[in-house]
Amino acid sequence: MVFYFSGTGNTRWAAQQLSEATGERLYFIPEELQVEGPCAYHLAPGERLGLCFPVHGWQPPALVRRFIERLQLSLTAGVPPYIYLLCTYGDSAGQAVRMAVEQLGRKGLTPASYAGLTMPESYVCLPFMYTDPPQREQQKLATAARNLDTFVEIVRRRQEGYRHVVEGAVPWLMSHVVGEYFNRRMVSDRKFTVDADVCRQCGRCTAECPVDDIETVDGLPTWKHDGSCTNCLSCYHHCPVHAINYGNITRRRGQYYFRREK
Repeated sequence: MVFYFSGTGNTRWAAQQLSEATGERLYFIPEELQVEGPCAYHLAPGERLGLCFPVHGWQPPALVRRFIERLQLSLTAGVPPYIYLLCTYGDSAGQAVRMAVEQLGRKGLTPASYAGLTMPESYVCLPFMYTDPPQREQQKLATAARNLDTFVEIVRRRQEGYRHVVEGAVPWLMSHVVGEYFNRRMVSDRKFTVDADVCRQCGRCTAECPVDDIETVDGLPTWKHDGSCTNCLSCYHHCPVHAINYGNITRRRGQYYFRREK
């Protein structure tokens, strides 16, 4: 089993590679959270459990943490499961992976190995944050592909003790102070707007939203303001005419989403 969440496609790409290499099924976390009660699964003998997620504000996304909280595994007696984690981030993860490991540990689940991939930057809603220049983007993608190949082999062989995550200079501070404020106070869809005179009414943003937070009203995208938004910016980055903005800050920012041909 490979459970994943992805907004702009970085983590989806990694999860797909792991699924194909292990022959194990992909599960999209927002869809799994639609069930009432616990998210219950039976892990067959020899089946791995993978959890893949992007780092949002130096923490696991809130919906990933909700999924872990609701996760209920039925295991074959006497057969310890092989569990692994993979995260993606623009430059550093802080203690996001440690937070996921600790949460799983409280449920009696211990990851054997974990890894992080430095991927092109997609969060552009703060004054100092931009998408990467094309050369840097290509460098990150090439390095990520090599590092993912290494981790895929680690997982395929069920190797234990592999730890490869860039946490950054002050990981505790970024995750537990800055990240805590960011994820509690700044994750919202209320600043999203659409330039009606630019919008083609193609519906791409609605289709690409991973949490179904956008509906079409009079031909234009309208955010639901129901608390489901993760600020993944998939709607912003997939808009073919740059008609979607987050406040005024993104009007002069670039766009990025993962394209397999890269």
